Amino acid sequence: MPVVNRIAGLADEMEGWRKHLHTIPELSFDCFKTAAFVAERLREFGIEEIHEGIAKTGIVAIIEGREPGPTVGLRADMDALPMQEETGAEHASQTPGAMHACGHDGHTTMLLGAAKYLAETRNFAGRVALIFQPAEEDGGGGGRMVEAGIMDRFDISQVYGMHNAPGEPEGRFRTSPGALMAAVDTFTINITGVGGHAATPHLTKDPVAAAVGFYTAIQTIVSRNHDPVKDVVVSVTQIHTGSAENVVPEKAFINGTVRTYDPAVQDMVERRLNEIVKGQAAAYDVAAELIYTRWYPATINNPEKAEFAAQVAREVVGPDAVLLNDDREMGAEDFSYMLNARPGCYLFLGQGDTAPVHHPKFDFNDAIAPIGASFFARMVETALPLKEG
Repeated sequence: MPVVNRIAGLADEMEGWRKHLHTIPELSFDCFKTAAFVAERLREFGIEEIHEGIAKTGIVAIIEGREPGPTVGLRADMDALPMQEETGAEHASQTPGAMHACGHDGHTTMLLGAAKYLAETRNFAGRVALIFQPAEEDGGGGGRMVEAGIMDRFDISQVYGMHNAPGEPEGRFRTSPGALMAAVDTFTINITGVGGHAATPHLTKDPVAAAVGFYTAIQTIVSRNHDPVKDVVVSVTQIHTGSAENVVPEKAFINGTVRTYDPAVQDMVERRLNEIVKGQAAAYDVAAELIYTRWYPATINNPEKAEFAAQVAREVVGPDAVLLNDDREMGAEDFSYMLNARPGCYLFLGQGDTAPVHHPKFDFNDAIAPIGASFFARMVETALPLKEG
């Protein structure tokens, strides 16, 4: 089963959809134009059951097969990033300060391509729930849609999603049974001292010196408190303070991210951050507040569904273009909420030698859209086979 001929024939149409979506990037939950475009296409395909406004702008559309059976969920994210585009493409973003720098325009297009084919053929026994989700980049839209009850409301029994992968060979799938992507937390430390003239530092309580001390102490969490055979990242990514060379400021701000797989490691990092903040504040005679927020959980594939998804992928692109048991990574993905709710699998689809995601010159490779759409379609037909005869 290579790329579906009918879907291959939709390549130009899909490219048109994708490039239009690329021109209208929308952020977080405010995917109004994108959702309207998706709903319009779904109606054109003859899909009658379309549920809009889930988690503000999310959509779940149902395609009924030729025979009764369970429901398979297929998910695509729709939101963009708050970045200024530098591709120079004719289809570049028309919204200043926003661009599809992660390929969600392509993810949406692949699911639309599969939807058109499945609505035409309906060669399956059961139902397909097409999940178009906002706010993957910021806000946890996947979690919000699960909280809205889509898994129970639409009786979804298993769920699948995918992401483009720059730098990977074009058309190669990769995934892994079990852990695939990390949980992500954020921390903010607000430091308050006593400002004053830089010529009389003894009359101040310097938050700059404290911030440097905090940063150094935070580095010991990984180097001295953590079992090195378990994955963890603790990165300080922002330190903001000061306004002039002759002023000791009153406040400093530290921000960063934590990536883990093991909840016990996650608990350890949060505990140590609290202890460091308390101890360093006393050492530098400043006040300090830690705000620690747990965001997306780890993305954990169901082992059986990962094996199944890999087999379907092999039938689309051939056995040499599918990598199972891939290394897990420290990026995060809010599809994790859906995998916590139902068994399923998340995969990566190589898009060749392009700019990386979250880069101002990134653009989705339209050549892989028929491959991704074919995978979604074959996934449904394989998971929900019609009875012989």
